[in-house]
Amino acid sequence: MTDFSKTRSLFYLPEGVIYLDGNSLGPLPLSAKARVAGLMTDEWGELLIKGWNKAGWMMMPRRIGDRVGKLVGAAEGTIVMGDTLSIKVYQALASAIDLVPERKVILSDSGNFPSDLYIAQGLIGSLGRGHELKIVEPEAVEAAIDETVAVVMLTEVDYRTGRLHDMKALTKKAHAAGAVTVWDLAHSAGALPIDLSGAEADFAVGCTYKYLNGGPGAPAFIYVAPRHADKIRPALSGWLGHEAPFAFDLDYRPGGGIDRMRVGTPPILGLAALDAALDAWDGVEMADLRRQSIKLCDLFIAEVERRCPMLVLASPRDGTKRGSQISFLHPQGYAIMQALIARGVIGDFRAPDAIRFGFTPLYIGENDVIRAVDILEDIMSNSLWDTPEYKQRALVT
Repeated sequence: MTDFSKTRSLFYLPEGVIYLDGNSLGPLPLSAKARVAGLMTDEWGELLIKGWNKAGWMMMPRRIGDRVGKLVGAAEGTIVMGDTLSIKVYQALASAIDLVPERKVILSDSGNFPSDLYIAQGLIGSLGRGHELKIVEPEAVEAAIDETVAVVMLTEVDYRTGRLHDMKALTKKAHAAGAVTVWDLAHSAGALPIDLSGAEADFAVGCTYKYLNGGPGAPAFIYVAPRHADKIRPALSGWLGHEAPFAFDLDYRPGGGIDRMRVGTPPILGLAALDAALDAWDGVEMADLRRQSIKLCDLFIAEVERRCPMLVLASPRDGTKRGSQISFLHPQGYAIMQALIARGVIGDFRAPDAIRFGFTPLYIGENDVIRAVDILEDIMSNSLWDTPEYKQRALVT
């Protein structure tokens, strides 16, 4: 049984703050400070460029990729770290398209994170091969998978509502129709059990600064199923994806397996922070995490609906059909969230009218949920959000 009081002690949480925004940026793992400082002093400082060999920097993207792989059901050697999530989406989608060259439809849904859709639109424009991005409602995805579809590109957990797609069922349907899949795990990696191997997913990507607590701008990851790894064409043929990077050949030859999805020089400081953050998962059973997540979310929904009836639930009521986040709707959602943040309850806002809360059992408990709703009830009952200060939009919402 996972001891969540122990995992809570591994994070720095400011006094008086109830942090319900780990689905956007995870809090600071205490060990990350020492890990990054040690790397800067003992490795970068003392070893200088020798750190690439003596400190194992060059292999960090693969080694840490395997650590992430344990949390998402991926076999060793199928995940590599580096770059941003948008870049990894581009890589995965470009390679997936090439696997089904005779088809032109990329299927996604309106709940996908807009950046993924932008990447698809840009890639289609660059290729100029007649591809089409078809966007349907989340509930219509399964019915829309047919023999015209080349790639099904979905975010497993809807960033706005927390709605959860059935990865295994949709991947099976895609394969039966002759399509391949690209799964974005940004809102599910570290939030719920994932089995990429068991679901027979083709490609997956994800960020590590949300539930994996790797820090702002932490490196993303990409997964390629072993059956594809040695035959896909890397769209971004960077030097570290070369078969022999230090041969400095003028012609590109892709590396073997997942290594061909490496692009440029790995972000060593970011990887060091992530490496430390992943220590918090040692001894955590994902089934325990999932049960506790659903329990916390259910408690939050029940308390908010009982005490704040003016807020409308936007997330699935059934815990098995959502990730680890809850959204409520209100026309003044932005101002409400600013009032909450001013009182120490940190969530976020998603246009046009959603206030969003993430529940991470690693550091959030039932008492936090009750205290957060106490404050929310006070804000709503007394219209404390209704001030010019809270209605002034900031750059980041």
